[in-house]
Amino acid sequence: MQLYLPIADLPVNVFLVLAMGAAVGFVSGMFGIGGGFLMTPLLIFIGITPAVAVASVASHIAASSFSGALAYWRRRAIDPALASVLLCGGVTGTALGVWTFTQLRALGQLDLMIALSYVVLLTTVGSLMFSEGLRALMRTRRGALPPRRTHNWIHGLPLKMRFKRSKIYLSVIPVVIVGILIGFIGAIMGIGGGFILVPIMIYLLRVPTSTVIGTSMVLTLVTMLFATLLHAVTNHLVDAVLALILMVGGVTGAQFGARAGQKIRGEQLRLLLGLLILSVGVRFAVELVIRPEDLFTIRELGVNG
Repeated sequence: MQLYLPIADLPVNVFLVLAMGAAVGFVSGMFGIGGGFLMTPLLIFIGITPAVAVASVASHIAASSFSGALAYWRRRAIDPALASVLLCGGVTGTALGVWTFTQLRALGQLDLMIALSYVVLLTTVGSLMFSEGLRALMRTRRGALPPRRTHNWIHGLPLKMRFKRSKIYLSVIPVVIVGILIGFIGAIMGIGGGFILVPIMIYLLRVPTSTVIGTSMVLTLVTMLFATLLHAVTNHLVDAVLALILMVGGVTGAQFGARAGQKIRGEQLRLLLGLLILSVGVRFAVELVIRPEDLFTIRELGVNG
């Protein structure tokens, strides 16, 4: 069944988009991430312009993060103080990202920037996560203990603040910088950034895993909601019909993904997630080199140029 998307300006198969939303929701529920890194490329691959895909997926991620953040809040698995400091940077980074998005679109370079960003970010992060997951899996099979975590130079920075829920004493400087980075990337690429934020918080900031996912979901929720509003007001690129279909499929798939994720060990999840991210990055690179016309439509270049 075909349905016309008013902002994307093309008809799509409703069942295909629902299936995409369900598949990404399943992945999101299994790995505890937003799934924007997967949804945005999929929409681009079926013919939706990168600008509309990024703006519309932001609303989908915000809706998906709301239920997750609420669940973690009820379990007291969110650090309010840490989330507040992250949001100080996240809101700033989102505003800067949407401004950069608008400028690149006016210059006609937005599509190329989005494609290159996905290739570089996903292949780099995917490779690192895959190798770390593989090492963790090998350590588990050998029965070796994981390497002991030690404090690094970040913990020597000034302007320290005590985050009681996470039981850490940390400078607010790296926390704000991380928030700015995640907000900026999310606004440009249409991703929640959870697959980047969670490893940074665990391995660099030494935030305990008990509060990492819930706190990261709060940042994702607010930054993606803010990005949606800014994209809608400044660029008029949010396709509400597309976002609604994705939300229905995503909520359904997430329920099954969460159940599946509980049956897989942590190191196996990290290995699978790294492989998935790396695969999407490689696929994007192949599309960019072999069939660039699939990513950059004449209609979108005409609007931008």
